[in-house]
Amino acid sequence: MTALVAGGGVAVAGDRPGFPAFSSRSPVIAAQGAAATSQPLVTQVALDVLKAGGSAVDAAIAADAALGLMEPTGSGIGGDLFALVWDPRTQKLYGLNASGTAPRGQTLAQLKAKLKARNGGVEPKTVPVAGSFSVTVPGAVGGWFALNERFGKLPMEEVLSPAIGYARDGFPVSPVIADLWAMNFRRFGKNAAMIEERGNAAATYMIDGHTPKAGEIFRNPDLAETLNLIAQGGADAFYRGPVARTIDAYMKRIKGPLRYADFASFKPEWVEPVSTNYRGYDVWQIPANTQGIIVLEMLNILEGFDLKAMGFDSADRLHVMAEAKKLAFADRGRYLGDPAMAQVPIKGLIDKAYAAQRRALIDMRHAAPAEVDPGKPIFERTDTVYLTVADKDGMMVSLIQSNYAGMGSGLVPDGLGFMLQNRGAQFNLDASHPNAYAPGKRPFHTIIPGFVTKDGKPWMSFGVMGGAMQPQGQVQVLSNIIDLGMDVQSAGDAPRWRHIGGPDPGNAEESAPNTLFLEHGFSPATIAELQRRGHVVKIGGEDVGGYQAILRAENGVYWAASEMRKDGQAAGY
Repeated sequence: MTALVAGGGVAVAGDRPGFPAFSSRSPVIAAQGAAATSQPLVTQVALDVLKAGGSAVDAAIAADAALGLMEPTGSGIGGDLFALVWDPRTQKLYGLNASGTAPRGQTLAQLKAKLKARNGGVEPKTVPVAGSFSVTVPGAVGGWFALNERFGKLPMEEVLSPAIGYARDGFPVSPVIADLWAMNFRRFGKNAAMIEERGNAAATYMIDGHTPKAGEIFRNPDLAETLNLIAQGGADAFYRGPVARTIDAYMKRIKGPLRYADFASFKPEWVEPVSTNYRGYDVWQIPANTQGIIVLEMLNILEGFDLKAMGFDSADRLHVMAEAKKLAFADRGRYLGDPAMAQVPIKGLIDKAYAAQRRALIDMRHAAPAEVDPGKPIFERTDTVYLTVADKDGMMVSLIQSNYAGMGSGLVPDGLGFMLQNRGAQFNLDASHPNAYAPGKRPFHTIIPGFVTKDGKPWMSFGVMGGAMQPQGQVQVLSNIIDLGMDVQSAGDAPRWRHIGGPDPGNAEESAPNTLFLEHGFSPATIAELQRRGHVVKIGGEDVGGYQAILRAENGVYWAASEMRKDGQAAGY
């Protein structure tokens, strides 16, 4: 695996005999329990909870709470949460959608009028990525208590105790997170006109006027107090008690639309996961309002190609995968939204016959443009952190949580120690779109936990962070393991690609270029052939996501992996 070094040169990683050239380290192999998160101290929190008798769900909640403190650049209790849980007792996979809704007291017309006034009379095309109009009800805390009530063994006071202690006493900030922290505050500065109040964010997340540097101790006593209120008072403390009332008062002060009633009416939803079979493996996702079904559509399209025979570093393999992405993302841009308030053709999009129709559109000699047409599936009525934990009883948890873009909206309610998410920026302002903004509606979500079963048994809990990269990344990791036989760590270390271009349910990529970004590690011959077929190829320069996974072997032993591109760690015992 190549890497940039001081002076602008390129260095090649040292050799690991018997492993691919890009392999960074071995998977972590453990029998009693395992955890993989994007922050090493958080991984240790998860293992401590497992060793104290907690379930994998308890450990996942504890880890997520700690990540909200230690990695606020991608998560926190101001954001939303989705989870897939394999329950060994019932031998069943459960799905949880803990995403919040838009303010119930603001219509699309009112939102557009406010944005138009703010824009000096110019008609808005998108919801701003910062400020109060991007804020939706945070669902993460409700998700924690729903998970703990159903699958937990420990009281929430004990589960949240590690995060409370670290928030009160402090922790050293890790390098990648420190860089992202500084980048987020530069973004808030550029978007200052959109953010109604910035003093609380600076007081909470800066130390003596600067964002924390790598190795510097950071404390968040306000968050410690908020987490303690939640630990003692349950979800009601957040949605119907002092936290909700503080946010209500703050929103009224800055003239934002979110209100106490929006919090009081929130409930997480248990949902039936959806799946497709890819070469004998059942791949599972949370259905819309997430983009999880796009992973399944891409796999269905790719099943018609012999990716193993093509090989990892081949133009044919990269070509068909990028073309499958374009086709699936055209459907993503056209059809995805909140199924409670719009018709979303979930079954139609993951139908094998429909995949065959879409697959026939791939030209092996020429790259398609970014703006390919969506298909016509049959309708039926109907920055981010990822972590995974497995316990000694066989419970496996795939959990993803996010504030959406970076740290979120830029708004920190008075004295609470966390930032509100900006997920509402994903809404579409076209009233005819399935993802159009509406009062009390959940926006389209990019965050998707993944899970794989084989022959009805749990096989792998995994995820790839990174907005629109997530379906592309999940498909690549799965193909690396299932088609190419890589181990669970090497599958994440392998060079990845990311295609950018085409429409987005929230218009976020409307004007993006039709570009195929490749990490260093693909051969010049492969790159040249992709260019000959019409792909606009760039090397590096694009986020290709962050990966964690735990694979359960036939003998019940766990193989855990963590993303080398992040600060993370996989560990077990």
